[in-house]
Amino acid sequence: MSKRDYYEILGVAKDASERDIKKAYKRLAMKYHPDRTAGDKELESKFKEVKEAYEILGDAQKRQTYDQYGHAAFEQGGGGGHGGFGGGDFGDIFGDVFGDIFGGGRRQSRQQRGADLRYNMELSLEEAVRGKEVEIKVPTWVACEPCDGSGAKAGSKPKTCGTCHGAGQVQMRQGFFAVQQTCPTCQGTGQVISDPCNSCHGQGRVEKTKTLSVKIPAGVDTGDRIRLAGEGEAGAHGAPAGDLYVQVSVRDHPIFVRDGNNLYCEVPIGFTTAALGGEIEVPTLDGRAKLKVPAESQTGKMFRMRGKGVKSVRSGAVGDLICKVVIETPVNLNSEQRELLEQLEKSMGKDSSKYRPKEKGFFDGVKKFFDDLTK
Repeated sequence: MSKRDYYEILGVAKDASERDIKKAYKRLAMKYHPDRTAGDKELESKFKEVKEAYEILGDAQKRQTYDQYGHAAFEQGGGGGHGGFGGGDFGDIFGDVFGDIFGGGRRQSRQQRGADLRYNMELSLEEAVRGKEVEIKVPTWVACEPCDGSGAKAGSKPKTCGTCHGAGQVQMRQGFFAVQQTCPTCQGTGQVISDPCNSCHGQGRVEKTKTLSVKIPAGVDTGDRIRLAGEGEAGAHGAPAGDLYVQVSVRDHPIFVRDGNNLYCEVPIGFTTAALGGEIEVPTLDGRAKLKVPAESQTGKMFRMRGKGVKSVRSGAVGDLICKVVIETPVNLNSEQRELLEQLEKSMGKDSSKYRPKEKGFFDGVKKFFDDLTK
């Protein structure tokens, strides 16, 4: 009886990628595995067929030979090796099919990188806008100097763990399933230290407060983070250090409110300046500046002073200063001043709509509102 084409068995095209072949194999191996098919001989036979196909197509060299010579290249002991379901075969199937799901059994151990740290830094608006260099103190773990981070006493070296043979993990199997666990002997490092360093007691790191100089770039704002690579906690047993993140928070300012790259401020002006116009002095982060107020300005009018805002830390673009004028009613008037204001009011006459158009519009709207209610 002639054998079926291996590509047909896996349900893939002849130009399928290695990834597609492996994906098809996993799907079919799970479907036909004896532990799932409850002794069904026909399905067991299909499982053998799928396994055999993958043993050839999953190996680049064997696949090339098969593409050139077909099944004949692997007959008479030429290469396939079909095997049964005992011993090593099951282990290989488990590793290939479920390795990606449960972490794999052939993975080499990785050193556990040190933890990242966060340092909260509060700045004034002026400091955030102009930038500065700040010295900070950070309590953390650093590499042990006597053992150079290895954890072993000077003159000795860590040894490969005998339990996991350096993998850092062991595999626990129960029937069809297996779970990767951290090696209990070496705690996942793949090594054991028989003669630990006296300074760090085998950890490869010690607690210390580091003093660091942090350069704050001009234009930072609340929520920005500055990353200092490798300045976090040192990893155990010589593993790489984590990073330090400086989290910026900008305090409220008594005059300015920041929105992105723009600054906003309220500027009180007298009602005579608002009515007649004039020039006023306004604050900026660079000092005082002159602002012309046109006649008949009203409360809430905005004036934009270009280039007087904040320089963006990312694009370099400079924002604006936006001044909102608020007309201040005079207080503590003497009798002469009161009389002058009364004369001004009388001079406007009974119909003051042309002097106070917003007032007239408001009361006209109120009158209409009440008229509509009585209809």
